[in-house]
Amino acid sequence: MLFAVEAGGTEVERAIADFWAELPAEDAEGRPYADSLVRGVLRDLEKTDEQIKKASQNWRLERMTRVDRNVLRMGAWELLERADVPRAVILDEAVEVAKRFGTEESGAFVNGVLDRIAENLGRSDVGGGSTPASGAS
Repeated sequence: MLFAVEAGGTEVERAIADFWAELPAEDAEGRPYADSLVRGVLRDLEKTDEQIKKASQNWRLERMTRVDRNVLRMGAWELLERADVPRAVILDEAVEVAKRFGTEESGAFVNGVLDRIAENLGRSDVGGGSTPASGAS
């Protein structure tokens, strides 16, 4: 959905409707979360992109592949706005999406940038995940 908005200048609600029209049987349980994530990323795009810029040293947003950029936006927004979702879950899911739809290097790139964003934000799995982060203060 984010890819469609960025690539074609599609309005967010149109991109959401088109996506689900193409994949009506896909993950009905996750649909409300996916829709809110897309709306949230686009609503907070400037703030989200700023976190990515701070964490992706030597990489301008414009130089990133469209897939990597939008996967980073999803993960960064979740790290900023979804304290109820453990850091490890956010990073793991983003890396899997990047590996599936990006380049050979996308998984490692996304993992590194999102890990730095999480560190910058002070996000850890202590209290939120099943395994406390080692060395957390």
